[in-house]
Parts: sequence; C-alpha cells; structure tokens
Amino acid sequence: MAQVSTVAVIGAGTMGRGIAHVAALGGYRTILEDLLPNALRKAESEIRSHLEKAVESGKVSTGEAEAAFARLEYAGGVEEAAREADLVIEAVPEEMESKIEIFTLLDKICRPGTILVSNTSSLSITEISSVTYRAKKCVGMHFFNTAHKMNLLEVVRALETDDDTVATAVDVGRHMGKEVVIIKESPALSPAALTR
Repeated sequence: MAQVSTVAVIGAGTMGRGIAHVAALGGYRTILEDLLPNALRKAESEIRSHLEKAVESGKVSTGEAEAAFARLEYAGGVEEAAREADLVIEAVPEEMESKIEIFTLLDKICRPGTILVSNTSSLSITEISSVTYRAKKCVGMHFFNTAHKMNLLEVVRALETDDDTVATAVDVGRHMGKEVVIIKESPALSPAALTR
C-alpha cells in the first residue's frame, strides 16, 4: 500500500471544497487547486465556517479544527498543486473531456508513484485512465454531495486498477472518516476505451 501524506484536490467547487475539508481533517497536507482566485477564497471561507460549526456541534475539537485548517494550502494551477502530491483527486465538472484533459496533464506532472483519482459519479474510470501511462494507479473515489457531511464513499476499481491502489484509496477514505465500500466500475464503456 502506498504511503500518502500529501493530497491535491483539483477544482474548488462544491465537491472539491468538501473533499479538501475531509482530507485536511483526516490528517493530510491538502492542496486545493482552482484557476479562479475567487473560487479559492470562497473555498477557504466556507471550509473555515464548516469547521467552526463542527466545533460548535461537538463533532471535532477546537484543536482538531485548527490543525485541519493549518494543513490546507491553495494553488492557482494544476502543476503547483500536484507535483508534490502522493494522491491527486480530480473534482472538476462531470464532463469526460474535462476529466481526460486533467488526467493527461496530471500524468505528465506527477511522480510515477502518484495515485490519480477521479471523483466522477457516472463516467468510466477505465476510459479516463486510458489516456495515462499509469492505469494501474488510477481509481475512482466517489464522494457524495456534500462531501464533508455524507458518510459514504465508493472506491471504484477500473479494469486495470491494481490491488495496492484500491487498498490505498480505502485507507485514505477511512482516515477521512468515511464508510468505504469497494465497487467495480459499472458505467458503459465507449467503443474508444475498449479498443485502446
């Protein structure tokens, strides 16, 4: 199983913010990326607010919330966010073209052992990972909306995902406080993915 200490989250929308929140609370150095500075400012403000509410409700201690917030970093580009990451979670809009573009870029930027994760709920991880040279190190981690509130996490094994990658994704999910279930990919593959 791979050692994960730094997690990058690509995309600071609703899902990305929630994933960054639980990653930081789970003990990981967390780098949240978005090209739009306003999205990062909104994410920082929202995560702080959610952590404060979690303290008020007794779900986390003040010390845990402060430590989580201190683990969060922000980046205005994918390369800056991902180059030191052990695991990168893509949380961009649910469009195959966007996800393939991100995975192609991540494959070039990241170290060879870095695990690439898609948060997709309906697209084929096998198809997304087919554009990389590390299909064995690609996996789905389907967080439910909103990620900091919903307890369930689906770890989605693609056709080529190896056992170590699945085990690492499960371990990371549990550190994030999630109830993890492993599922095999079920979306219909496009003919292009099947012929690669």
